[in-house]
Amino acid sequence: MMAGSTAASVRFQDVVKAFGEVVAVRDLSFTIEPGSLVTLLGPSGCGKTTTLRLIAGLEMSTSGKILIGEREVTKLPASERDVSMVFQSYALFPHMTVLENVAYGLSVSGMPKAEAHAKAEQQLALVGLKGFGARLPSELSGGQQQRVAVARALILEPQVLLFDEPLSNLDAKLRRHVRQEICELQQSLGLTTVYVTHDQEEALAVSDRIIVMRNAEIAQTGTPHELYEEPADLFVADFIGDANVVTGEIKALDGALAVVDIGGVERRLPHRGLPPGEVDVAIRPEAIHLSRERVDNSLSGTVSKATYLGSHLEYSVETPLGELFVIDHRVDGFAPPGTTVSVVMADRGVTLVESG
Repeated sequence: MMAGSTAASVRFQDVVKAFGEVVAVRDLSFTIEPGSLVTLLGPSGCGKTTTLRLIAGLEMSTSGKILIGEREVTKLPASERDVSMVFQSYALFPHMTVLENVAYGLSVSGMPKAEAHAKAEQQLALVGLKGFGARLPSELSGGQQQRVAVARALILEPQVLLFDEPLSNLDAKLRRHVRQEICELQQSLGLTTVYVTHDQEEALAVSDRIIVMRNAEIAQTGTPHELYEEPADLFVADFIGDANVVTGEIKALDGALAVVDIGGVERRLPHRGLPPGEVDVAIRPEAIHLSRERVDNSLSGTVSKATYLGSHLEYSVETPLGELFVIDHRVDGFAPPGTTVSVVMADRGVTLVESG
């Protein structure tokens, strides 16, 4: 970890933020452990960026408490909180060199120019931009500008580092590369990091834990694995990865398992506290296997759409349960539209969920 910085926890206790009649976040309570990377994930307008700005001190809460470490910061302005933020737009000064951009925070706090520039050189080396200090931001690629923004945030040795949609301006290949760099940097420095995105794949890739938000509230919190394998409701199931949502019936309970009828196919699945009767079932697209042979305990289906995407095939299949979306990694077994298939559900990726 950087000298002088100490990773701190972030705690929200019943935090509300209202803009007039509009409640942007409602009764938020959560704890982010020191040194962890936690993502706030959700659709546009769910309250995730407002939550980030409340941590930063760029917005003040209407009620509730915010603590960074053991220190209550609820009423403190951004300048008095030990946090740094990397914005979606990077917010670099176009007329300053890369080195001056990175050194800016130290320079305005009164550090001598030579010392500030020496520290800035160290930070540029840390993010893989050694030797780029004399360039202007306009002479850098999007990924390089992103790294300058990260270096400028890190040089202040914050207790908490905040990212607001940091990769949305990058193309898909570069996005994967830069998110890996952010992960490695966060882990090597042991920084408490809060990361906002609407991209569920990005959230699954970078996070120790994910807070899924919906309509200004928390829908579910958990590890990427927990959210994917055990979504709390239909919203989370469909937001964290695709899900085919179909209707089934719990016929009987047997310990922790339920005997479930899904379109005539019988499965034994964790009942997750749901009672006998009609139930929603979330089926992951990659949990469906198509066979041209007749298979016992399977659904009959007809391929209505088939798309080749290099690494995998995507199908739409008409079944008694309705249209199912299927991802098949066996690219050599292409089934054209009109093919009759048996639809087989895998052991994993089929989950009972509450409606939501």
